[in-house]
Amino acid sequence: MARLQIEYFSNALHRATTFEMLIPNDFPANIPWEKDVFHSRPMSTLFLLHGYTGKAGNWVPDGLPEKYNFAIVMPTAENSFYLNGEATGTAYQTMVGEELVDYVRKTFHLANGPEDTCIAGLSMGGFGALHTGLAYPDRFGKIGALSSALIVHEVAKMKPGAGNEVANYAYYRSVFGDPETLLERDENPEVLARKLKAAGAKIPEIYMCCGTEDFLIENNRELHRFFESEGITHEYHEGKGVHDMVFWHEYIAKIVEWMFG
Repeated sequence: MARLQIEYFSNALHRATTFEMLIPNDFPANIPWEKDVFHSRPMSTLFLLHGYTGKAGNWVPDGLPEKYNFAIVMPTAENSFYLNGEATGTAYQTMVGEELVDYVRKTFHLANGPEDTCIAGLSMGGFGALHTGLAYPDRFGKIGALSSALIVHEVAKMKPGAGNEVANYAYYRSVFGDPETLLERDENPEVLARKLKAAGAKIPEIYMCCGTEDFLIENNRELHRFFESEGITHEYHEGKGVHDMVFWHEYIAKIVEWMFG
């Protein structure tokens, strides 16, 4: 397994930045396992997104890239929700969905089409996976969203001076834009999904999951009901668990099997 940390100049962020990458390109020759089955096909690519306060590489599905023959690309996107901020140098949606995909294609000859390119994330990264995948359906064929921080309806109700235990109003406004118009803009994944449906465009395959004791369970159920009401095909799963690595490690294995198995 090649483990790389790559620095490049990001035009989206107006500065140098780094991302991490795992490439399963070497194996013990004397251990018989499924590698001969899975490695008879081209290598796929998974863009794996971290959560709020996280960073690239702070969660990795061990053993799965070797088993299913896929590379993992892990950007660091601060606490941006993988959206384009209003300020110069905060275009994280563009950085992940356009710039980084193009860089991986050019440099590693991977992620060449949606049929072999997927995106997944947990919490803030689950929101980011859904939003980025729906914003770039020509680049990502499948979306895996774990315990997604689907908080747009909460943010839309915020007033100046308000906030919650996670962050204040100024932070949410800087990330999502004006709360009063948030639900009608592309920062809301529901808006992106409706636009794709109205255009008759192909919508990436979606796998959502959340723990039944997770504080974000109702947010995830709400988007699940929205997809059902719009007739948007998706998989939705709940399992016992909270907002932690125990649940995420269990379900990323299920998602990877769904994506690449």
